[in-house]
Amino acid sequence: MLKNFVSLTIRGALTVAAAILPIWLADYYRIATWNETSAFALRWDVLLITTLVLFLLIFSWNRLFNKGGHEAIQESSMPYSRLDQIVHNLAFGSSMLQKLLADFETRWSGEWADIPVSKPVFITSLPRSGTTIILETLNRIPGVATHLYRDMPFLLTPVAWSKLSAKFRKQSEHRERAHRDGLQVNEDSPEAFEEILWRKHYRKKYTKNGIQLWNASNEKFKDHFVDHIKKIICLRSASAEKPGRYVSKNNANIARVETIKTMFDDAIILIPLRNPIEHASSMWRQHINFTEQHEREPFVKKYMADIGHFEFGALHLPIQFPGLNKMTYEFQPDSINYWIAYWLAAFEFLATQKQVRILCYERFCAFGVKGLTRVCEVIDLAASTEEIEFAVKILKKPSAKKSRTPKINQDLIKHSTELHNRLSEKCILKGLDG
Repeated sequence: MLKNFVSLTIRGALTVAAAILPIWLADYYRIATWNETSAFALRWDVLLITTLVLFLLIFSWNRLFNKGGHEAIQESSMPYSRLDQIVHNLAFGSSMLQKLLADFETRWSGEWADIPVSKPVFITSLPRSGTTIILETLNRIPGVATHLYRDMPFLLTPVAWSKLSAKFRKQSEHRERAHRDGLQVNEDSPEAFEEILWRKHYRKKYTKNGIQLWNASNEKFKDHFVDHIKKIICLRSASAEKPGRYVSKNNANIARVETIKTMFDDAIILIPLRNPIEHASSMWRQHINFTEQHEREPFVKKYMADIGHFEFGALHLPIQFPGLNKMTYEFQPDSINYWIAYWLAAFEFLATQKQVRILCYERFCAFGVKGLTRVCEVIDLAASTEEIEFAVKILKKPSAKKSRTPKINQDLIKHSTELHNRLSEKCILKGLDG
């Protein structure tokens, strides 16, 4: 502890010295007075530039020269060294820095201001339903614009961050993500980061008991959201002849289906549907997985909270679907029955939403080219046969885990199976079987 205190004291002293030294030198050599130099150094644009320079120096040093000298953890399959954690905390912990960077980003607003947002695609369902693999597949088709891991950690200002970090980018190897489910990702893989925007504007929706449903939007958020979508399209379509199509994956969007349709009347909302028992089993295992990770690695917990992922572990906040409390009151999240009841509450709610399109996960994986071709037709995404054949190469039939599943409530099995069969009749892939 004494060693850490001394280290922090030395760092603090060096930081103060680094700030004062240029002012003292300018005054000593009569280049400018102390007051003149101080006034210049405290200007917002100077503070922004110096902060960004310092940030990029730390970031680039870590990326270019960190060869294992710093202890790293693996979250979302991205190695986070101690310096990476400092950068992440700086990005998410400083509202002033975010505001300064946002002001800085406006100088490029002409690049995206006139980009149209047409027929945005929102992939949403409960976690572990196949949303990631569907997003990954669509992202392999040219013209799709979505968030990437590379957009971290300044997700609210993706254009500015892309330009400032361009010189320090590196291509990492694919790694299995933190879910330990076999999916390999790197910095250029698509991911669900959209929730950060919703949480920033609707903090009261996130309570200690769960996430409330949306029933309306507001123009301020809509303008901000549309502007953000334009930025993502701008970044992903820089070399394309025409603007791309925004495609997002965000599990929490099932809480705001009506709001999304109000904001974008031409939006296409895809709801992956998976066998309820396999789906609930997968959610239950991931809850146990992330409960252990959150206890073992505090930064993993903080990372997930910062990006708005409250699905599992110590952060679990269930979406407050109608009847949820009645269905789950006798179960705890460490019980598989809780997750089947949660599945029932979610899909009973989604069954009432007429503006969504049901996509059976197992059929999508099994049908390959036929399945993706139908999906592209439904979302009106142009793709050649060659592009579709390339995209489906990552698909494989889902397999049940070999680990033993505990005893499941028979009434839950009966009701969830009946609901699954009823929703399967609405699957956009129906008819491809025969």
